[in-house]
Amino acid sequence: MRKPNSMKGLEDLGRVRLSKNFFLRDFLHSEIADFYRIPNIPDDPDLAIEAGSRLCEELLEPLQATFGRLHIRSGYRSREVNEFGNRNKLNCSTNAATAADHIWDMRDADGCMGATACVVVPWLVDNCDRQEDWQRLAWWIHDHLPYASLCFFPKLWAFNIQWHERPARRISSYVAPRGVLTKPGMANHEGSHAEWYAGFPDLQR
Repeated sequence: MRKPNSMKGLEDLGRVRLSKNFFLRDFLHSEIADFYRIPNIPDDPDLAIEAGSRLCEELLEPLQATFGRLHIRSGYRSREVNEFGNRNKLNCSTNAATAADHIWDMRDADGCMGATACVVVPWLVDNCDRQEDWQRLAWWIHDHLPYASLCFFPKLWAFNIQWHERPARRISSYVAPRGVLTKPGMANHEGSHAEWYAGFPDLQR
């Protein structure tokens, strides 16, 4: 698929179905792109579709099937949007660091494919009330889904969830307790963490 060069082409791209419940258009919104009028369009639609499909099928679909509708905060970023965000200190890392992450259509330095979305789980907001309760969902995902990385944020416990060909299985947070919750080599990484998410729904496919 070629990069769209017309509104009709962009409409067609947005209609591409990534999984049962998600279409590419769901992930093209960007406040940076909208406010600063920078097109947020993949240079390589085929790679973006392939990586985004894996993100949706393997991570977002089971999350939504289990906890109800997800709120997509952000997803795909073009190289131009991300570079502008990084240069202007708008919470974007460099393009090299964001490849196979928010930049779905750019492989990372190792040639690997990946995709990230920032999501909110309304069920968690409605059913948990302590600041540190983000850890309950983090451990549930760790025990049930093939995520590559998770990073949690303070507002509404939004979090980045990444699918990647070589998953690092690393969880970090800007919410207390801040820092790295787990990563390979830490004593808490293996085994079941079911005591953390008692009362959570069972995984649905």
